[in-house]
Amino acid sequence: MSGMIDQGRRPRRDETDGSPVRIGALVPLTRPGWAEAGRHLLAGLELAVHDVNGAGGIAGRPLELVVRDTAADPRRAEAAVDELARLGVAALAGEYHSVVARAAAARADALGLPFLCSSAVLDALTDRPAQQVARLAPAQSHGWRIYADFLLGAGHRHIAVAAQPSVYWASGTRILRDHLAPRGGTVVALDPDALTPAALCDALADSRATALLLLVAHPDPAVPIVRAVRRDRRLAEVLVGAPAGQPESTEWAALLGDDGTAIPFLRYLPERLGPLGARVAAALRERLSEAPSFVAFEGYDTVAVLADALRSHGAEDRARTAASWPHVAVEGTRGPITFSRPPGSSVWQWAWAPVQVADRDPQKPGSFRVLHTG
Repeated sequence: MSGMIDQGRRPRRDETDGSPVRIGALVPLTRPGWAEAGRHLLAGLELAVHDVNGAGGIAGRPLELVVRDTAADPRRAEAAVDELARLGVAALAGEYHSVVARAAAARADALGLPFLCSSAVLDALTDRPAQQVARLAPAQSHGWRIYADFLLGAGHRHIAVAAQPSVYWASGTRILRDHLAPRGGTVVALDPDALTPAALCDALADSRATALLLLVAHPDPAVPIVRAVRRDRRLAEVLVGAPAGQPESTEWAALLGDDGTAIPFLRYLPERLGPLGARVAAALRERLSEAPSFVAFEGYDTVAVLADALRSHGAEDRARTAASWPHVAVEGTRGPITFSRPPGSSVWQWAWAPVQVADRDPQKPGSFRVLHTG
């Protein structure tokens, strides 16, 4: 039928003709997306493309990114996947927001377009087993159970969550509750959309909770809630946490200052970077003019994996690229990367990226402390 895309193959080219091998990149670069995370993700993707091309590209052909801003909009992401497929990209990379990545993954799998998801963690990235889709970030259930273990180890068994409506936040709440309950823990949900920050503080003070987790958008309502809790003397001993990683951002630090310290969050970095990770960290710092977040390393590793697959299995055959996931063995910035299908996973998964619970050091707000690893 006219206009239909062959799901398995691209039009063949002579691999020595010098034409670029293109990868579609899905990145949140504007609001309501978390633009800072998108900027770091894109920096990692671009640096890796630069390094791949410096090492000869893909069989002598340059690697090229075709970037589309998802702005945290699932429908916009679906439209971008359709467009990038028509443009003949060899594969898709990127995306930070889980709900957006879920929409992109379903569309990419339907089109037969290989998609390596960089950062989204929602366990159910696809509704059914997807041969085309792989993921670098650890599944939410893996990382958030480690976070729950940190809470238990620090003596917090009665937890409050300020949770906005979202598949992602609801999944996080369920993971925490399921992990804490058998160990004598409880989780109470507070609605930040129905409560003002002051009213939320009242409800928190009336609860048995010794920790409040922010399962909310950044900067609003996260920043007003943190300010209110920090200024409420009744809550001086209450731990504030943000497992989704908001405190790592420079915007968080700029808006909250000292109030934004000592708020534990999840990040996906090893305790020490190896030689490759250290070199990439220095190059990313120069590119970003600030310390790179773990999201930037996820971007770099995404392109490193795709470049290996494209070199080994050819850039013209999408089906062969997707079939390569279980055969990938790449030295990434945070350790060796291979893919498998852990129990319950519908996509090919790196099991697992290193996981840390960290916070901003109250004595040095520009530095981070590692509180727990898993």
